[in-house]
Amino acid sequence: MYDYLIVGAGLYGAVFAREMTDAGKKVLVIDKRDHIAGNVYTETKEKIHVHKYGAHIFHTNIKEVWDYVTRFATFNRFTNSPVANYKGELYSLPFNMYTFNKMWGVVTPEEAAAKIEEQKKAAGITKPKNLEEQAISLVGIDIYEKLIKGYTEKQWGRDCKDLPAFIIKRLPVRLTFDNNYFNALYQGIPMGGYTKMVENMLEGIEVRLGEDYLLDRAKWDAMAEKIVYTGPIDAFYDYSEGLLEYRSVRFETEVLDKPNFQGNAAVNYTDRETPYTRIIEHKWFEFGKDDEGKDIPKTIISREYSSEWKKGDEPYYPVNDEKNAAVYAKYKALADKEEKIIFGGRLGEYKYYDMDGVIAAALGKIKEMR
Repeated sequence: MYDYLIVGAGLYGAVFAREMTDAGKKVLVIDKRDHIAGNVYTETKEKIHVHKYGAHIFHTNIKEVWDYVTRFATFNRFTNSPVANYKGELYSLPFNMYTFNKMWGVVTPEEAAAKIEEQKKAAGITKPKNLEEQAISLVGIDIYEKLIKGYTEKQWGRDCKDLPAFIIKRLPVRLTFDNNYFNALYQGIPMGGYTKMVENMLEGIEVRLGEDYLLDRAKWDAMAEKIVYTGPIDAFYDYSEGLLEYRSVRFETEVLDKPNFQGNAAVNYTDRETPYTRIIEHKWFEFGKDDEGKDIPKTIISREYSSEWKKGDEPYYPVNDEKNAAVYAKYKALADKEEKIIFGGRLGEYKYYDMDGVIAAALGKIKEMR
């Protein structure tokens, strides 16, 4: 018998397993994949740590979370400064003075603010009803048309007029030359990759891979006093209240026989015609200067294609609209009645979490239980 069976070896499961083990509990972690670390899994190819399930850049303002992760890894000082490519025109992201200068030729923050205000007034939007109106009211029509519309419609598979305004309300718009995407006190990539970090979290803990909890639930339930379940909550209840929707992502990864493909970790393709949303060059997450990585003659890129999720696909982004919120509320009501099961993480709570949010949620749940 175990005190805790943890279903899923991602961040939520790994934090829970570490804390409970350190508290003297007997813990077993299982995962249906053949590797630990969930979607933050990195694999090493050509001496480069490849983010198999898409780019993961750790950023947080929560000191407790930063102190926690730095117990298990040393982080580099990577700063996320993506570039937008619109039909060959390159723009700095997030929207800042470099962006405004390239778009309009303005030089001062005053000129940039005036240009945005002029375009907002011309659009005549007072109460934004959808994402398109919200974006135009924040940055004007030019930036919306070139840098937001196409990318967002590819990402969500829906017209911007059909998406809720709140998706883009926190869009960073800066009247400075600061192109650090995340407004976070702590930021970086674990040196050695995320897999190594999660491996350190799970040190000394029994982990079984290739085990699907839902295929033989009775067997697993009989093995532990409590179950921590981090898989999809609707799958746990056999979709009895309906299917929760996600967006999925498909990756095309290539090893290239050249040392540098695009000179940046992330380049977003913001026109509607380019089928992929962005290209990630994994090398630049850990080798950011000319003399770093010079002994690595190759580079690895991943093109990302956003798609509608269907059963069997990997679920990435919960579609947190009203319809799905109503379905999730029914599952949450069922989950709240469970005495043996704890639901956690992005899939267990049907919530879009950044990595620091997942870790904070796990630590918070453990504190609540003590």
